[in-house]
Amino acid sequence: MSTAQGSRARVARRIATAAAYGGGGLGVLGVGLVGLLLTESKLAVQAIGILDGDPPKADGVYGEAFADTSAAPQRPLVLAFLGDSTAAGLGVLRARETPGALLAAGLASVAERPVRLVNVAFSGGRSADLAGQLDQALAHRPDIAVIMVGANDVTRHSPAELAVRQLGATVAALRAAGCQVVVGTCPDLGTIKPVRPPLRWVARRLSRQLAAAQTIAVVEAGGRTVSLGSLLGPEFAARPEMFAADRYHPSAQGYATAAMAVLPSVCAVLDLWPQEDRGDGQVPGEAVLPVEVAAAAAAGRSGSEVAAVGGEAGATGRWALLRHRLRAGLPGSPASGEPPAGGAPGTGNTSASSHTGAGDD
Repeated sequence: MSTAQGSRARVARRIATAAAYGGGGLGVLGVGLVGLLLTESKLAVQAIGILDGDPPKADGVYGEAFADTSAAPQRPLVLAFLGDSTAAGLGVLRARETPGALLAAGLASVAERPVRLVNVAFSGGRSADLAGQLDQALAHRPDIAVIMVGANDVTRHSPAELAVRQLGATVAALRAAGCQVVVGTCPDLGTIKPVRPPLRWVARRLSRQLAAAQTIAVVEAGGRTVSLGSLLGPEFAARPEMFAADRYHPSAQGYATAAMAVLPSVCAVLDLWPQEDRGDGQVPGEAVLPVEVAAAAAAGRSGSEVAAVGGEAGATGRWALLRHRLRAGLPGSPASGEPPAGGAPGTGNTSASSHTGAGDD
């Protein structure tokens, strides 16, 4: 383990422990950095600009071609999306380009079963908003929930321990209701083009620390995580087309890339993903590690999944399985060349999406 990963693991465990025991003294930002970063943040917001409109509404049933016409058809799988503007799909023009729609179509294709998407995420959402979104999602009895949250907790200076505790409580409540949970952890904010040093360096460090702490809390609450940090890092920095017009939110191609990283974990947690092994029980790139070490490693590699070992989080939740799943082409994505496996109300919506205010992610 590198020195950076070791440091990140220690900080992540400290934040997660404080979250578990109600601590609130350690903020995402150190006191001495607040003034400098507030100034830098204002300059970055001015450079980023504002998108007009709302995210396209993508709720509905996907994969209707797989509907069972027998006397006792299965109900569609229910996929709930919670979180911030990344989960809502801000930055694209069409419903089918949102991450929720992409994952619903992909899940329907793998499961060969219709999937109902319920997206309660909204622009500017923070971990503090998850409790309200949770109530809305549970009303639909979801089978699987995907949460994308964290960037606004960093940009709006939420206390890290509080944000992590709120996320962990949401995951625990979903699991208690029988819902599987996959969390896309805080993206690497150091890749945003209008963000300049020293804010860029601090943003990268803080977002990766938060992502690692989120992973610990999620795994110990019975969920699993997928790192979006470096996914929105070198690949996005090198490919401007991955961003929307504001150079802050992902574009349609960016969302497709993120969705391709999350889809295998969503399918795996529902026992729909094929097992990968070489005949000797070993899976390349897989390791069982202390959860904080796995969390620190995942924060630096896109698409890395962290899940508890042995089904439940274990007696103390201290060990986790780290693995890097191969990305798969999604129906309707440029990589697949296929149309979406179903439709939803609003598909084809061409209204512009928006960035509603400073700090929205």
